[in-house]
Amino acid sequence: QVQLVESGGGLVQAGGSLRLSCAASGSTFRRYVMGWFRQVPGKDREFVGSINWSSSATVYADSVKGRFTISRDNAKNTVYLQLNSLKPEDTAYYTCAAGPTDSSWKSWGQGTQVTVSS
Repeated sequence: QVQLVESGGGLVQAGGSLRLSCAASGSTFRRYVMGWFRQVPGKDREFVGSINWSSSATVYADSVKGRFTISRDNAKNTVYLQLNSLKPEDTAYYTCAAGPTDSSWKSWGQGTQVTVSS
């Protein structure tokens, strides 16, 4: 397993941008599919998107498609989530995850809060 630490959250106005980072420990990072999830209190965790080990395939939730972009730098053991054109409904706690496939998440970070004001 890898240990994951997110950073980059904060408060931003609607229409603004943020970039979240998720730093992973361990040399096996490049083997994992990496994903981003978000959760609002009282609601189920929502899949945001994922990226495969080679960055050749990304998947996004319909709610963020065209606005959010996932990328990774295997040399830095880091995955990124670029959030553009933010909306108040994007306000949530964002967490990254790692797994052998995008349906088998084995490690989770502690998360970072994103708040979008209207």
